[in-house]
Amino acid sequence: MKQEETKFIKEPEEPTRQYIFQKNIKTKTGAYFIVLVLALLLLGIIASAFYFTSPL
Repeated sequence: MKQEETKFIKEPEEPTRQYIFQKNIKTKTGAYFIVLVLALLLLGIIASAFYFTSPL
């Protein structure tokens, strides 16, 4: 049995099925959306830390 290694990003011309992400517009859009949401959550945590620790 032939063992194939799992690739992180699959190029469109590669025939393998062993991959995590495919290089196409859906994957790029999804990755940008996830990074944006994580950045907003981080900003919210930082902002709430300043708001709740500041003296009133």
